[in-house]
Amino acid sequence: MASASVLSAGDITAANVAVAAPLPDIMPPVKARKGFWGFLYRNPSIAVGGFIVLTMVLMAIFAPLLTYADPTSLAPARRTREPSAQYWFGTDMLGRDVYSRVIYGARVSLIVGFSVAICASIAGLTIGLISGFVRWTDSIIMRIMDGMMSIPSILLAIALMALTRGSVGNVILAITVAEIPRVSRLVRGVVLSLREQPYVDAAVAAGTRTPVIIWRHILPNTIAPMTVQATYVCASAMIVESILSFIGAGTPPIIPSWGNIMAEGRALWQVKPYIVFFPALFLSVTVLAVNLLGDGLRDALDPRMAKRI
Repeated sequence: MASASVLSAGDITAANVAVAAPLPDIMPPVKARKGFWGFLYRNPSIAVGGFIVLTMVLMAIFAPLLTYADPTSLAPARRTREPSAQYWFGTDMLGRDVYSRVIYGARVSLIVGFSVAICASIAGLTIGLISGFVRWTDSIIMRIMDGMMSIPSILLAIALMALTRGSVGNVILAITVAEIPRVSRLVRGVVLSLREQPYVDAAVAAGTRTPVIIWRHILPNTIAPMTVQATYVCASAMIVESILSFIGAGTPPIIPSWGNIMAEGRALWQVKPYIVFFPALFLSVTVLAVNLLGDGLRDALDPRMAKRI
């Protein structure tokens, strides 16, 4: 009787389990997004900023195909024409086509921005690595950098430009010298935290030479913050170049740049605002795109801030 009752209970339990309804899915299935497009989906700032920057780069490269007039040709008979179907952005006080000058002006700003970002990053990275890892050089190098940072970057660039003649190369050199201290201090701060890590102590205990430690263990870990900083340096360089050209201390007036175009049109700003508006708009959009790209890279390269989807 006991065994029969046990079987009956087991049969009842099995029957109850068999007829139980499946539980509904509370969470929907997660679709993994991988590859390049998945990366852009997870980082919309990189997608938007990179698209605008790429558009500006292509516009600068194919400027001869996108314009219908020589940006430096003078035509007094058609000066100060309003924007129309014939002159998309109007003409300036010398009859030059503003649209063509704005398109060609992207070349100067992008060349200066990218060149300064690359040169300042390389120089600042080298100085920051040496100052942060070689202790006895830290106080000497950083006092020099502090002295340079005590002078506003725009004033330092103006002073350097006053010693040379106006050209794109000298503008790049002047802005690079002004940006190096900020980059070097960032790298130094990263290196100071990295050199206290256990894997660095293990490398030192194993007898690894200092250059090898810097190359294999310190340098790879500075690439991410250095990449983000380079985008901000690029945006700052484009603004400084426009300021220098606007006040007459940058590129020669014969070279169409956004700063030169705004400087030439400021006298007619109240009656012909389009001469200043269009180059200012392109400069603002480009700088905004570079900053968006930098913010997106910061979120993507920092594991504590990375967005997980």
